Amino acid sequence: MDEQARPKANDDQAKGMSRRQFLIRSGYTVGGAVLGGVLGYLLPKPEEAAPPAAPAPEQDDLRQALMFFNQEQFAIAQAATERIFPADDTGPGAKELGVAFFIDHQLAGEWGFNARDYMQGPFFVGEKVQGYQGRLRRRDIFQIGLREMQNYSQSKYGKNFVNLSEEEQDAVLAAFQNDEVQLTTISASGFFSMLRSSTLEGVYSDPVYGGNKNMGGWTMRSYPGSQMSYTQIMDKGFMKIPPRSLKDHVAHT
Repeated sequence: MDEQARPKANDDQAKGMSRRQFLIRSGYTVGGAVLGGVLGYLLPKPEEAAPPAAPAPEQDDLRQALMFFNQEQFAIAQAATERIFPADDTGPGAKELGVAFFIDHQLAGEWGFNARDYMQGPFFVGEKVQGYQGRLRRRDIFQIGLREMQNYSQSKYGKNFVNLSEEEQDAVLAAFQNDEVQLTTISASGFFSMLRSSTLEGVYSDPVYGGNKNMGGWTMRSYPGSQMSYTQIMDKGFMKIPPRSLKDHVAHT
């Protein structure tokens, strides 16, 4: 063997090992973005490799986020809806079901802007058979109504609505329902009616809209929710099945 070839082979081998070590270290240095993604599985790990990363925390439920209410308005709405639909031995109440979030999201969207309603005058106030007559949007009515509930609670009990006892909160709501509270801009009973209907909608609507959290409202009623098909159970007679949400059928929800 040519003696002069040995050093050259050794040099090439040394260079090859050097490049390989460089690739190994580079692969782990860049966090596997380029080199580590491929070479990290092919090449031996260096002893100083970092320990595996901790698992990512569970993603927060983005439906439980405010889009319209401020914190004070949300707290009043949450307390009021809980008295309209309180928790008991049959199941969760409006607070646990996220009803105030449902109302908040509705007011931030088309419903809150009365986008599908005819809002041009003339208005005939008091004509209940024709539905709502007025210039105020639902979001405006809720803002005024929640503020007036706070004012009435302060004037009658000297406390904010959320700090009242359950009996006192019920009395405030009853006063609005019976038009015992005289308001100049909106109807007290009209606001209560809207608040009550919105509460029930939040309890029983699909969870993708912010309420009925964990389908608790449906579970109380043994309602199956959004089932795409019943072909698998049609011949098995009546049976209870777990409810399903729209998010079970749409990948991006």
